[in-house]
Amino acid sequence: MTRLELIALQQITMMKKKIKRKKGPVRSKKVTFDGIKFASGLEKYMYIALKKAKIHAIYEGTTFVLQEDFNFKIDSYERQANGKGEFRNRGQKKIQSIKYTPDFVSPSFIIECKGRANESFPLRWKMFKKHVNHKMKHVTLYKPQNQKECDAVIELIIKNKKNK
Repeated sequence: MTRLELIALQQITMMKKKIKRKKGPVRSKKVTFDGIKFASGLEKYMYIALKKAKIHAIYEGTTFVLQEDFNFKIDSYERQANGKGEFRNRGQKKIQSIKYTPDFVSPSFIIECKGRANESFPLRWKMFKKHVNHKMKHVTLYKPQNQKECDAVIELIIKNKKNK
């Protein structure tokens, strides 16, 4: 291979490395197991791990209201929340409550399996942590992001049971 061909090959390789795929919205694959429809494979993995360790937790069994709905009685000129639509008065109406449903709930712990978080999750998670801090001080939160962390959660739950 000539020197020119080698340089051309290196440039092509460098160009290929620079091409990045656009990351779109987070879309996890829905999975069914034991008659339960899980929102992701990680949730299914956690369910199987909990079941194998004989740890009881309910899948998406409880929804928490993080902020109550309210009547917004003031004019508010804006576009739709996504930035589209016409600029007009969108005030003078009822604002919906903000709710959160964790993946697994038990009396002593709450697990939220989160591989890749969507845009609204970090804020909702902070609000949920505040809710837990004020109203559920006896609960331990776990947020595994991969299978290895799911296994670590199981070990921690078992360890915490033995210490109580």
